[in-house]
Amino acid sequence: MLDAVLLIGFGGPTRSEEIRPFLDNVLRGRPVPKERYEEVVHHYEAMGGRSPYNDLTMRQAEALRTRLRAEGIAIPIVVGMRNWNPYIIDAMRELNGNRATKILGFVLAAHRCEASWERYQAAIDEARATIGSDAPRIEYPAPWHTHPKFIEAVAARTSEAFAKLDQSERKNAELILTAHSIPIAMAQESGYEDQIRESAQLVASRIGRPSWKLAFQSRSGSPRDPWLEPDIGAVIRKLEGRPAIAVPIGFLCDHVEVLYDLDIGAANIARESGVKMIRAATVGDHPAFIQMMAEIVRENLNR
Repeated sequence: MLDAVLLIGFGGPTRSEEIRPFLDNVLRGRPVPKERYEEVVHHYEAMGGRSPYNDLTMRQAEALRTRLRAEGIAIPIVVGMRNWNPYIIDAMRELNGNRATKILGFVLAAHRCEASWERYQAAIDEARATIGSDAPRIEYPAPWHTHPKFIEAVAARTSEAFAKLDQSERKNAELILTAHSIPIAMAQESGYEDQIRESAQLVASRIGRPSWKLAFQSRSGSPRDPWLEPDIGAVIRKLEGRPAIAVPIGFLCDHVEVLYDLDIGAANIARESGVKMIRAATVGDHPAFIQMMAEIVRENLNR
């Protein structure tokens, strides 16, 4: 029987002085060109020196808590971040102090690769080792990137974006679904790109758009290493002035990769290219997405 649910997220800085310590946590010694590091610092500064990621994740947790209570399930929902407060270790200590022995670890990433899955599991294992032999056991849900309720939530956000175009523009608009680029070697090991394509195809089918493009964004590694392409900027430049709907299917709530890389970086490219680009909202606390999370909790409670 589950004792609690731990939502496991990326985390984000909440004020300007936290930006560099946060990025150092994210990198953990992995080599990133200094120019890219400073570029990302600037991105956070351009957003007011903070990310809304933590606040939005807490809203997801509260929405899930409310949904489960409405179904008669009063299970604790706790948030732990890999890269900033509230850290995973602090959430695990809280649960251990409350005598939780079995926890559902819900990693807040729909598409799995070493960066979005194994690193979070490693952080959980490290926290359990720190707590000791009485640390709660962790179970993880099965993959859910094709779950009907996830697809419903993304499709709803996409339809909302299409509704912002004039009727004459909608027919000619290009649907671009975008996710975080990762090294090709990492993608091949995990099936990451295939997972994203599966999600994207289901979303496009649900809204009746047979034509769509997959793009990647937010590359941060060595320019010598091959990463997933095409970059969203390259896709926008080839549209020849046609409208575009950009759907951040690889992101569950707004943070720097959405608010800067899409809303500022990609939007600037669109303006320069004469492209009217509408960015769809992330799923966030959309009722269908929260319903999916609740269903997964119920399934694991009953297992």
